[in-house]
Amino acid sequence: MFRASSRNRHAATVRRPARGFTIPEAMISIAVLAILVGLSLPGFRELAFAQGVKTASFDVLSGLILARSEAITRNAPVTVRPSGGDWANGWTISDSGGELIRSQDPNSRVLIAGPGAVTYNGAGRLTGGATSLSIQANGARAPHSRCINIDLSGRPVAKTGGCS
Repeated sequence: MFRASSRNRHAATVRRPARGFTIPEAMISIAVLAILVGLSLPGFRELAFAQGVKTASFDVLSGLILARSEAITRNAPVTVRPSGGDWANGWTISDSGGELIRSQDPNSRVLIAGPGAVTYNGAGRLTGGATSLSIQANGARAPHSRCINIDLSGRPVAKTGGCS
């Protein structure tokens, strides 16, 4: 009988293994996670700049394509003009009578350099010579840029890199 009660006492004091993390394990995991996030943030920032340039170039390109299409449809001149003289402030597309066709909101994440206006005649051709618009990231470490060339036929074409 003495042995049986000794076994029962021993069984009652045996500890089961603990479940979950200990505080030091959790702190080390959080520290490793913080280091990984810190290392990846600059890459995400540059990715955001590159995507901003890509989006802005698509907006400019689609606006030019719309202006050319409207000029052909209306058989009248259509002009794309930067708001306030700066393409980064947005732009407006209007016909020869001053009717607003479309306006674009400003984009502070990019710098856009281009002519004072782009005008298409009723045939969809440029009224001036061939021109280009340069789009660059505003504040990026690496150069992120795109160029939109408009040939004499009025067709805009976007390419990666700066305008030459």
